[in-house]
Amino acid sequence: VQLQASGGGLVQAGGSLRLSCAASERTFGSYAMGWFRQAPGKEREFVAAITRSGTYTRYADSVKDRFTISRDNAKNTVYLQMNSLKPEDTAIYYCAARELNILVVTTPSYNYWGQGTHVTVSS
Repeated sequence: VQLQASGGGLVQAGGSLRLSCAASERTFGSYAMGWFRQAPGKEREFVAAITRSGTYTRYADSVKDRFTISRDNAKNTVYLQMNSLKPEDTAIYYCAARELNILVVTTPSYNYWGQGTHVTVSS
């Protein structure tokens, strides 16, 4: 499956952004989906994940209560609503698809990756 992330940009601290990740296949609903991010000089880290049906979600502690992951299987799209953004949220954000419907936080567990979208939060 091919993934295309979008919605990044420059925002002031305290602001909001919504990222989108569109999938190329009608079988989008058969994948669990995740968002990861990578800041300059740091390793890629888990942000959020959602099961195939959207029933269950999982978040990194650093974004809990600020970010919300959701999906629309009819539109083959997963979203990441980011509120109360902080400068430390600055990173390239990647979406990823996983064939097994278990929410995990490790990058090797995901089978397909999008190209990333830049998010910059100014102080």
